[in-house]
Amino acid sequence: MRPIRLPEPPSPTMGVPDIFAGGGYNVIRRAVIIGNGFPGSENQSIGLVRALGLSDKHVLYRVTRPRGGINEWLHWLPVSVHKKLDYVIRQLCGYSRLLLTARGEKLVPRPLQNGGSEGLSSVLEANVRQIVTMARETYEKDGPLLVVASGRDTISTASSIKILASDNVFVVQIQHPRVQLNRFDLVITPRHDYYPLTPEGQERIPKFLRWWITPREAPDRHVVLTTGVLHQIDSAALRSAASAWHDKFAPLPKPLLVVNIGGPTGCCRYGSDLAKQLTAHLLSVLVSCGSVRISFSTRTPEKVSKIIVKELGNNPKVYIWDGQEPNPHMGHLAWADAFVVTADSISMISEACSTGKPVYIMGAERCTWKFADFHKSLKEKGVVRSFTGSEDMSDSWSYPPLNDTTEAASRVHEALSERGWSLRP
Repeated sequence: MRPIRLPEPPSPTMGVPDIFAGGGYNVIRRAVIIGNGFPGSENQSIGLVRALGLSDKHVLYRVTRPRGGINEWLHWLPVSVHKKLDYVIRQLCGYSRLLLTARGEKLVPRPLQNGGSEGLSSVLEANVRQIVTMARETYEKDGPLLVVASGRDTISTASSIKILASDNVFVVQIQHPRVQLNRFDLVITPRHDYYPLTPEGQERIPKFLRWWITPREAPDRHVVLTTGVLHQIDSAALRSAASAWHDKFAPLPKPLLVVNIGGPTGCCRYGSDLAKQLTAHLLSVLVSCGSVRISFSTRTPEKVSKIIVKELGNNPKVYIWDGQEPNPHMGHLAWADAFVVTADSISMISEACSTGKPVYIMGAERCTWKFADFHKSLKEKGVVRSFTGSEDMSDSWSYPPLNDTTEAASRVHEALSERGWSLRP
């Protein structure tokens, strides 16, 4: 009878499975996203997680604020203070409702907290203790936890998770948190967030206010600077969208001009005057366009959309999306030959500039503060041009596409490596 030959133990020359490389507990396989309910912010976190290969291995939590009534005027408060104040108001309203009921008077329904019908109830509320407990209790089995947060309302939650579970988590905060940067493992923010520190920015700030304008210090090793904002658009996403929207867009006459219209902000103010100017410019370039597709955002004022629909809605070359699903945004990015984007939306501009196709900006001269700095940097890189109405849309030009999300993901890998951790989906 032959003796049973047992397998040899693994040796350095034979190698070891990836999961044990560098230690069994040093590999990140999952992520938690801390959102604030705003698509612009959450899209950045999802885009980074996607670039890190964890798109199907993450859970979304949200920090939600009370909504409705007086709450719409209290968003300047920290979330924790806002919720406590809302609790007091609800107690007082409850007492008032009791008195009204006793008197037989009609009650007016109060808006539901945290959005009610807006779908927020289907997403877990961000609870620091629950996330910390989960990170600690699953560490030995599943390894460290990647936490990605974006937006002002998520800062307290993300930094608390870092403090309470620093040995079990790696915390990335997107957008400058306006607090001490060592509260996070990494901060990813656009360069224009540091505009207050530039000589031009300093000139615009009165000396007695400079202490209150943040950031007050230059970026340190915790900070990754980007040109635009993070998003989910990359070559793979564009190829997928091109295939999905082929039947809709392939037959359209070329060149296809896509126009994305946002809405005024504190740093980019405009109204019907810009709508009239944009309409005039579009009418001027129509002769060189095969097709034009126009999309409005949820921030677009009605007076702006009405002017554009009135002037262009009946033109056979022009299609104006009515806001009904499916949203053609990805199809537009994949199939457009050129873009016109209003200057107020850094997100839409960043996505368009990731395609390498011509991007024309409308209304940049109306922007101030860090928005103006953002547009200046894009023009200096040759990524965008001003939309003047004299363009020939059949003349194409290109540039190296913005790769902010991919570059940020690379920096996350580097930071994890310095800590002795790795990220393998």
